[in-house]
Amino acid sequence: MSRASHRRVVGTSVPRKEGLDKVTGRARYVDDLTFPGMLHGLTVRSTIPCGEIAALRFDFDTTGFTIVDYRDIPGRNVVALIEDDQPSLAERQVRHYAEPILLLAHEDRERLLQAKVHVEYRAEKPVFDPAGSPKIFKTIAIERGSLAHGFAQADEIVEGEYRVPHQEQLYIEPNGVIAVPGDRSVTVYGSLQCPYYVHRALRVVLGLPAEHVRVVQTETGGGFGGKEEYPSILAGHAALLALKSGRPVKMVYDRVEDMVATTKRHPGVVRHRTGVTRDGRITAMDIDVLFDGGAYSTLSAVVLSRGVLHATGPYRCDHVRVRGRVVMTNTPPNGAFRGFGAPQTLFATEVQMDRLADRIGLDPVAIREINALRPGDTMATGQTLGTDVSALRVLREAVRRTGFRRKREQYRGTNRGIGLALYFHGAGFTGSGEVKLASKASLELTERGARIRVATTEIGQGARTVHAQIVAEALGLPYDAIEVAQADTSEVPDSGPTVASRTSMVVGGILKRCAEEMKAKLGRLTPREYLRRHGPLVVTKDYIQPPGINWDDELYRGDAYGAYAWACDVAEIEFDPDTYGVKPVRVTAVAEIGRVLHPVLARGQIEGGTAQGVGYALLEDVVMRDGRMANATLTNYLIPTTLDTPRIDVVMLENPYKHGPYGAKGLGELPMDGPAPAIVNAIRSLGLDVREIPATPERLMALVKID
Repeated sequence: MSRASHRRVVGTSVPRKEGLDKVTGRARYVDDLTFPGMLHGLTVRSTIPCGEIAALRFDFDTTGFTIVDYRDIPGRNVVALIEDDQPSLAERQVRHYAEPILLLAHEDRERLLQAKVHVEYRAEKPVFDPAGSPKIFKTIAIERGSLAHGFAQADEIVEGEYRVPHQEQLYIEPNGVIAVPGDRSVTVYGSLQCPYYVHRALRVVLGLPAEHVRVVQTETGGGFGGKEEYPSILAGHAALLALKSGRPVKMVYDRVEDMVATTKRHPGVVRHRTGVTRDGRITAMDIDVLFDGGAYSTLSAVVLSRGVLHATGPYRCDHVRVRGRVVMTNTPPNGAFRGFGAPQTLFATEVQMDRLADRIGLDPVAIREINALRPGDTMATGQTLGTDVSALRVLREAVRRTGFRRKREQYRGTNRGIGLALYFHGAGFTGSGEVKLASKASLELTERGARIRVATTEIGQGARTVHAQIVAEALGLPYDAIEVAQADTSEVPDSGPTVASRTSMVVGGILKRCAEEMKAKLGRLTPREYLRRHGPLVVTKDYIQPPGINWDDELYRGDAYGAYAWACDVAEIEFDPDTYGVKPVRVTAVAEIGRVLHPVLARGQIEGGTAQGVGYALLEDVVMRDGRMANATLTNYLIPTTLDTPRIDVVMLENPYKHGPYGAKGLGELPMDGPAPAIVNAIRSLGLDVREIPATPERLMALVKID
């Protein structure tokens, strides 16, 4: 097919690049792989939340076992990330339950599982309450105007405290890697989101030069942020065992270990004090955010950053103070999870908005219409918004489509409720983060078309497909003429991590520029003709920050994100007065994401994020006892099944971002932010003042008894 006969592919639902392999079973996940002489690895973990290791005792025959402790680490005993505060293996101090102490490997997995290691401790008093923590990982303050002046203008001042829980990512495939040793080198195959994060961590813990470390992403069964930083730990452990034994080592967690030991969403307490006039105008916002980071800092600074930047919601206010801190507790470290910080703070803001409306006698729609951000408005950081602001548009569309006001009146006095949440989400790394990341992407000419070379990982979201659409469109070639190389650090440049809703907007944007240059070089030649005349052609481009974006990391002032996606959810629920259970009946999700590159994939992202948000609101209750997750099985950690998931009506609007590829903004994080407050506001319409999630029957029963 010639370029002249090419039809547009952006905006159409082309087949997924990896779809056929997945549905036919040809796709190979890490546990499907074997290597000659392979051993199985296991982690010996702490059984107390805080204390010192006094002694180790092996109650098994160690013949044939490879045993690794911190003394076997040839590099630095740290998990290299933002702060080097987390050891790969505990040396003397234990700071959380399930902290890695020792590694074992054996060719017989059954013998490995039967090996008993006894650890003696000198226990110390743990810290579980973040409010009493002696250690702060990060503080951030955002201020605009004068709170005193803003509150002086208010007719009413409403205060509220909101509590949000841990949440387990619960990807289908648990964490797993295989490390294959070489001559003072190592190759790691793994289920992961960020190959170059793992690559850097391996270089540091193994003390190897970059060219002696290779990281290959295998087919990955979901991530949701849970495979952003944690695979760096697991890869390091497998590599240490592989290098000491001289044999490949596979380490795949079972579900319990994955839930007990790996990161979760940060729980938090968010306090609001808001000034509002009788006609509904917000005059002042004073917000305090406290997140529980767990024992080590991991990505807590990034999570707090996004949390405070979204804490005011999509609302205009001249007088704002947001103070945020994330602290240490003696619990397993928390990390990235879809939305990372924004679902926590937006939950508080949207529930507070309904309470403001109640106080002054406005309906939930009116107070949002009065205060919603508009083009030209200035945010708390000083960022002036452009024309791609759609807060009012998504709000009005959601209200219109659901008959919100009519149903709100119709449901009064019944066991049915309806609520809404208006929200937004910044796409890409915050502030100057994308500049510091300095991402690269490459495009290689092939006989049929082109091959994409990026470190972006396919974790179920459709990255390979959307990138191929962008490249095909820019080259003027058929979609099936575009290949996508495996994410392998020996073959692809560092295009940055697969996080923060940056895959389409940022990496896709770089690829579009690569394709445009390649198209110019091709001229009127076909790819085959060009290769025969001129030889190989690879185009590599760096990220270029769009003009007009300025950010001060020290003052936390300026343009936090180049683009925001906007959305409004309307939730309809039924309340059972006998069981105190809430059944979500329907969620209508209206989202404006710039340009819809692939309608089916975009709809799937919104439906999936909405389902996760339903679980966050009603079901997912991480029970922590003495610093450990006590319900680390799918028997008693409940997520929505098909029977629990309501009908989800998805509406996608477009308001193109001029610096996104074909107008696209980020989408992946956005759908997680709205369902929980929309559902809680629907419960509020029944007269129950819910300020903590999940809104379990036990919590609702307590509220009914209080009333």
